[in-house]
Amino acid sequence: MSQLILLFISSMLVSNVVLSQFLGICPFLGVSKKTETAAGMGAAVIFVIAIAAAITWPINHFLLVPNEAEYLQTIVFILVIAGLVQFVEMVLKKMMPALYESLGVFLPLITTNCAVLGVASNNASNYPDDFIMSMFYAVGTAFGFFIAIVLMASIRERIENNDIPESFKGSPIVLITAGLMAIAFCGFSGLIKL
Repeated sequence: MSQLILLFISSMLVSNVVLSQFLGICPFLGVSKKTETAAGMGAAVIFVIAIAAAITWPINHFLLVPNEAEYLQTIVFILVIAGLVQFVEMVLKKMMPALYESLGVFLPLITTNCAVLGVASNNASNYPDDFIMSMFYAVGTAFGFFIAIVLMASIRERIENNDIPESFKGSPIVLITAGLMAIAFCGFSGLIKL
């Protein structure tokens, strides 16, 4: 059990999908203007990554690998993720129309979010025989995305009220902030040994 908890914490903080592996940068920078929107996007990504990992692992383990069709992983994983995103989109449109409107174009972009596809691919290669470990990795990675996007949104909300030099306003200060966050998350490396 302790190895599963270490894997979860490691995938969430040490190997943060956004700040260490640089996957999922588009929604990280695009949706992180308001904390509520960022939290909604983070929750949607948690749901999609968790369910995608739970569906793609058995498909890979029981269908693709035994039939030596690993070359189809990317296509199959994208189809599963696209179906899940459509489901999330319908649920948000029905249950939370305000969040659905605020996420806008970024919600369908979860389909092509390389963080989601990266988790599915990493599960297939890193944990081919252990479903429980792959799920802990996937959910930890999803929570890492959630933490990163909510932290970025919180910082961006505070930055709005500060006096920033004209040349740093907009994208430059956001990219500097993302870089400083990545450096801060690098401080977690070495804390957990798997």
